[in-house]
Amino acid sequence: MNWTKIVLLAALALAVLAAFVTVPYVALILAVAGVVTGWTVEAEIQVRVIVSALALSRFAGIFDSLPTAGHYLTSMLGNVGTALSGVAVAIILHNILRRVTK
Repeated sequence: MNWTKIVLLAALALAVLAAFVTVPYVALILAVAGVVTGWTVEAEIQVRVIVSALALSRFAGIFDSLPTAGHYLTSMLGNVGTALSGVAVAIILHNILRRVTK
């Protein structure tokens, strides 16, 4: 297991944990972990990652109306969306940098 998978798994674990307890600066931590992870995403899955980030960020609140568990599901999906948004930003910036330096 390489370091990017470890960072991504830690970010996902933090995203789930932060749904149940208050974690200071969780959005910043998840976004930075996403950016660090996103710099090394393979080209063949970049589009899927960007679409997943957009979808999770947009539709995370859909479960909020469910009784009891809805708030937690919404928080988890929103946190994962934050981490994936960091990954997507890193992918886009990396692609721009590669295009400019070619």
